[in-house]
Amino acid sequence: MDDHFSNLTGISELCRTLVRTKKHKTFRFVYTLVKLIVSLPVAIASVERVFSGMKYVKSELRSRMTNSWLNDCLVKFVEKEVFDTIDDMDTIRRFQGMNKRIVHLRLD
Repeated sequence: MDDHFSNLTGISELCRTLVRTKKHKTFRFVYTLVKLIVSLPVAIASVERVFSGMKYVKSELRSRMTNSWLNDCLVKFVEKEVFDTIDDMDTIRRFQGMNKRIVHLRLD
């Protein structure tokens, strides 16, 4: 019955109008549901990206890796834009400093 809600064209616009009119406090459950619906495509895309990356990380040759190692490799694969900004030598130095290694990585 409110004129603010009469000409809305999408769910995201409904969410913005609920906040702008401060009706998100009155209709908390409706607002929560709308927020979940708006964020659902982003969440699904992220999960699909991880699963598609898993086929590259976990191959036949590396099928026995532990869950923590798989998780670390997937984070590196999925967030490659972030890791591209980090120098490889910094990563090697940090890895070398974590624990004593049987074989040290070459730093040259």
